[in-house]
Amino acid sequence: MDLDTDHVDGYVVSFVVDGEPATQGSMRSLGKGRPTIDSNRDKLEPWRATVAARAREAFGDRPPLAGAVELDVAFVFARPKAHYRTGRHAGELKPSAPVYCDKRPDLDKLLRAIGDALTGVVLVDDGLIVELRSRKFYGRPSAQIAIRVLS
Repeated sequence: MDLDTDHVDGYVVSFVVDGEPATQGSMRSLGKGRPTIDSNRDKLEPWRATVAARAREAFGDRPPLAGAVELDVAFVFARPKAHYRTGRHAGELKPSAPVYCDKRPDLDKLLRAIGDALTGVVLVDDGLIVELRSRKFYGRPSAQIAIRVLS
């Protein structure tokens, strides 16, 4: 699924990040006097770095935005094998296969990872995101991201 492009003209930057989206996981303490880390940092850190790199490519050398913005994100996940038919119709989607991904990961944790990746690259701070549109679909794994200035 693609972003709703009815109002793309107002977007400052839009780009696609290929790959399985990762969540900003829960924090985990390594013990007294030791750091607290993201519980899924092995997936999160490369994902955030890739999002930041694609954002930097799309946004260019402009300074990060310092005003209110709208963030529009479509997260796309690989379909499980159970969505496909078998036998001579193998590879075809079952009629009952859903369009939307209504399973984990949680949408709010996915968005936290995107906000952190955009901070310092496209946005001065992810607190500038005042309007948000997000959704999860099945398809080729990616995140389709668009940012529009509101003020």
